[in-house]
Amino acid sequence: MNLKEWAASTGIAYITARRQYAAGTLPVPTYRIGRLIMVGEPVTGTSAETGQTVVYARVSSADQKSDLDRQVARVTVWATGRKLGVDWVVTEVGSALNGHRKKFLALLRDPKVATIVVEHRDRFARFGAEYVEAALAAQGRRLLVVDPAEVDDDLVRDVTEILTSLCARLYGRRAGANRARRAVEAATESGPA
Repeated sequence: MNLKEWAASTGIAYITARRQYAAGTLPVPTYRIGRLIMVGEPVTGTSAETGQTVVYARVSSADQKSDLDRQVARVTVWATGRKLGVDWVVTEVGSALNGHRKKFLALLRDPKVATIVVEHRDRFARFGAEYVEAALAAQGRRLLVVDPAEVDDDLVRDVTEILTSLCARLYGRRAGANRARRAVEAATESGPA
């Protein structure tokens, strides 16, 4: 569990636990994964033969950046609960529709990365994730998805981004964004047919 969850479960204020961690006086073993402080012994068990296990977390926009740490914590707890040693964490801000995410592409190119763990399939890729999984499997690598259920609100956001992009190409940026907003409002007001 992460330090914040541990502090809440033991009745200690998080800031006190954080200060104890910084001073090295925390009464439990801790280790860092990315920016997270995890309580307990790190799970090791990956060898050079099996390759590295990487947690990949992504949010669509900068205003969702605070969710990255929570996403990393959930995925890391899931992975360590299954005795997967997490070698490193990759976080990224960018749309799932963007095929030019540098950190995402670096993970796919790195042959040392044997396992990529994500919270939802759409954190990895909105469309065509099956193709990416097949390509990884052909190389003896794998993608593990913590929660295979789709996240509907993110799908709606991505469809809105597609609509905005298409309208922007037709009508210009500002007019396209306004037309896309009105189209989404009209679609949500009329409801399903």
